[in-house]
Amino acid sequence: MFLRPTKLMTIFLIMTKKLFAKVVRVVSICCALLLFIAVLPNPIDYYNVLRIIVFIGALLVILQNINTPFWVVTFAILFVLFNPIFPIHFYMKLPWIPVDIVSGLLFLVELIINRPKKSKPRPIKKEVKRYERDRIY
Repeated sequence: MFLRPTKLMTIFLIMTKKLFAKVVRVVSICCALLLFIAVLPNPIDYYNVLRIIVFIGALLVILQNINTPFWVVTFAILFVLFNPIFPIHFYMKLPWIPVDIVSGLLFLVELIINRPKKSKPRPIKKEVKRYERDRIY
């Protein structure tokens, strides 16, 4: 016997999608800011934390845009590049500067392109009640 989806379950799923979208937006903004700050001289621990946060951010963006191949491939590259488990080392800061800037811009562009659409409010038609007594003869 299968459970039929109820209105409550549907509302829960919609709210979960909205909450997930908000979380992805906040994490994407954090990733972009951290990537832009990474251009400045920072301690090595900052870059280790940056790898973890960008790794998680890229995964969340991939999960949100699973039906869009461009974003999946683009953020899969970032997912591999900022992988904290098997890190890729350039051993110098100079090659990382363009990577950090382009990665930060990608997070911001994805945010702008996939922002939620504002729905136009529906005009409420107000019915005018007319009574016989209101007639002017």
